[in-house]
Amino acid sequence: MKQQHINSQEEDMEKIIVQIYEVQGPGEAERLIDLGVDHIGSVILDRENWCDPAIREVVRLTAGTPAKSSLIPLFSAEEEVFRVLDYYEPDIIHFCEYMPVSGGNHAEIHEHIRNCLILQQNIRNRYPGIQIMRSLPLPRTATASAMISPHAIRNGIAALVAAFGPVSDFFMTDTVLGIQDGVGKETEQPVDGFVGITGETCDWDVAAWLVEISPLPVILAGGLSPENAFAALARVRPAGVDSCTRTNALDPQGMPVRFHKDFQRVQRLVAEVRRVEKT
Repeated sequence: MKQQHINSQEEDMEKIIVQIYEVQGPGEAERLIDLGVDHIGSVILDRENWCDPAIREVVRLTAGTPAKSSLIPLFSAEEEVFRVLDYYEPDIIHFCEYMPVSGGNHAEIHEHIRNCLILQQNIRNRYPGIQIMRSLPLPRTATASAMISPHAIRNGIAALVAAFGPVSDFFMTDTVLGIQDGVGKETEQPVDGFVGITGETCDWDVAAWLVEISPLPVILAGGLSPENAFAALARVRPAGVDSCTRTNALDPQGMPVRFHKDFQRVQRLVAEVRRVEKT
């Protein structure tokens, strides 16, 4: 297992983490490491095709570099996750299951959260060298809903922080769709049952509040780009930023192309983050 190099909280605050997803091949990973990206994130898209030598090479490329590998499995059965960890040996395992912050069938919600907590604790016990990142759902706005109040949203997020804090090393914000009109639904997200890759910013006021209450470093995600990273960091003051959709290459219609990074945009994003560090 690759030896972890965990910085002190003071050192982490000095350097803002730049995390880039979805990096599925070693060629892109090498270029991103050269650009100064700190976390190289890859995604295991389904349990049937969990074994991908190209992604394994992405993980191995981070060895001996300042960068860390981060891996999202889009499934959560314990034996399947363990198989992934044994094969890839990432620095960070990242979970981003959809979790409503309020409403819905409370018994089902609590059972889902309980299962996720058990999985993370078991990973802690079996793989003590691997860090765990947990995505938390944040709305695009916490003020426009007639069905759920901003206070209820914050209470729901605070409950997730309290539950997952003891079995996580990082929290990451991500934008959940539909919550401003109620509580959102799993099927309203770009990937059913998970949050992320919306290309839309979350409520930065809620994100800043999360940074204040969180016992763990918070990585800000959701629609971040070279154009808004400086403002986002100035407002939220997170430990890091994550970008996927807004640093992807574009197709002829101007739409982001999954799994293909625009290296010039990544370079500009890194430069904006480092500019914040100097202020």
